[in-house]
Amino acid sequence: MGISSISRNQSLYRNQSLYKTQEQNQQRNSQKLASGKRVNSAADDAAGLAIIQKLMKQQKGLDAGTRNAAAAQDMVNVAEGGLSMISDSLQRMRELSVQASNTAIYGPDDRAAIQQEVSQLNAYVSDAAGSTQFNNMNLLDGTMTGAHVASNPDGSGMTINMPNAGSGALGISGYNVTGNFDISSIDNALNNVSSARGSLGAAYNSLGHTISNNSYASLNTTAAQSRLEDLDYGKAVSDKKKDDLLKEYRVMMQRKQLEQFGTVNQILRF
Repeated sequence: MGISSISRNQSLYRNQSLYKTQEQNQQRNSQKLASGKRVNSAADDAAGLAIIQKLMKQQKGLDAGTRNAAAAQDMVNVAEGGLSMISDSLQRMRELSVQASNTAIYGPDDRAAIQQEVSQLNAYVSDAAGSTQFNNMNLLDGTMTGAHVASNPDGSGMTINMPNAGSGALGISGYNVTGNFDISSIDNALNNVSSARGSLGAAYNSLGHTISNNSYASLNTTAAQSRLEDLDYGKAVSDKKKDDLLKEYRVMMQRKQLEQFGTVNQILRF
């Protein structure tokens, strides 16, 4: 084998190696342009991919926590609505009790008529406590205690204690105005319901703060992830054009080298 042949083969090998590397770069750039992402695999940026996955995990956890907190707010609203109706019934029962206490005007028959409405209101209190539900779960009958709301990205969060607003729990079961009765039992029931509504209101506000914090944190986490993962289209298009020009240049130079080698061989043979 002549010296010119060895030199030509070495040059061709170098050109083929450069061409293969350039083809890989072009394929990688095309993939980035198609996906819109700077990092599509660990080969693009191993350390960056690890950080992106951590940020994505945190962002998805924050979004899930926000949805959980919003659903818990809906649950609290349903419970507060039930307590509001119970409170209205208790207020009416107290009004009727004060009316029945006026023995100067109302006799036994009158108090018996008043008691009919009182009994209906008392039954409604128990019915409302037993029928107020959210997602087929009773809220006010004492069966939902320590409801955990996973509002944080790691699954932790706050606990909401739903009250027991049944007649028995409120101490008004069997309340009767036809005999000796104590209006303070209605007052105590009203105080308990008001306290429960206050606790639920505080829980609702706390959930609102959690939603705001999670949304803000998720927005900034997504922005950080985007800066690491998303593609700079302007730079990517510029790089692709540069690679295309370099490819054309190398092909042209390779042809020129082949022509030169052919000329040298002809001279040597001559």
